[in-house]
Amino acid sequence: MKLFIRCVEGEVRLGPGKIRLLEMIGAHRSISEAARAMDMSYRRAWLLVADLNQSFSQPVTTTRTGGKGGGFAELTPFGFSLIARYRSIEREAEAAVAEQLEALSAEIARS
Repeated sequence: MKLFIRCVEGEVRLGPGKIRLLEMIGAHRSISEAARAMDMSYRRAWLLVADLNQSFSQPVTTTRTGGKGGGFAELTPFGFSLIARYRSIEREAEAAVAEQLEALSAEIARS
């Protein structure tokens, strides 16, 4: 059984999908490559990144538009810290409820 964490404050939403997108941008240095890696449209990825950049007091990514060498995107130091903080919250929450998740998993009907 897997626990999913979604952090909500007013209209700001942060969950596993947006964090994974940031991780993919960090790995690929490209929103379009990150989107492809997640089987997501570029437009959807771009909108999610724009939402993240507007939701926090600091941007999570920086971008440079294409040209001869193409554009790129990279995480800001805040973007890296946001991922680390979210993953820490996940680990701590999973540890806190591990026994209950195990008990719940044992109760699932198997076909």
